[in-house]
Amino acid sequence: VQLQASGGGLVQPGDSLRLSCAASGFTLDYYDIGWFRQAPGKEREGVSCMRSDGGTYYAEFVKGRFTSSRDNAKNMVYLQMNSLKPEDTAVYYCAAVYGRLCVVDGMDYWGEGTLVTVSS
Repeated sequence: VQLQASGGGLVQPGDSLRLSCAASGFTLDYYDIGWFRQAPGKEREGVSCMRSDGGTYYAEFVKGRFTSSRDNAKNMVYLQMNSLKPEDTAVYYCAAVYGRLCVVDGMDYWGEGTLVTVSS
């Protein structure tokens, strides 16, 4: 069972970036998928939670800028990030949980993170 996030990089404020998360060893369809991030010196925090039934929830600080999506046929999930700000700089992680809410200490599977740096 593996999750692997990718797509991070160095961008300027206002730019966009799309993160991808590939799952192997299990089927994402039945799982709630969370995107989390951890900035230097800070606790890991939730960014979004995409429920298996289709509903998606976003943290207030990304509402209107970030969009989660999934492609069940490819067993992939995505995080489209627009209007990036320096405070969005963090390592971003995807994680999956079955039958429970997306919370930092409650996920079943975690991927290795991908670093997003927003700087001019």
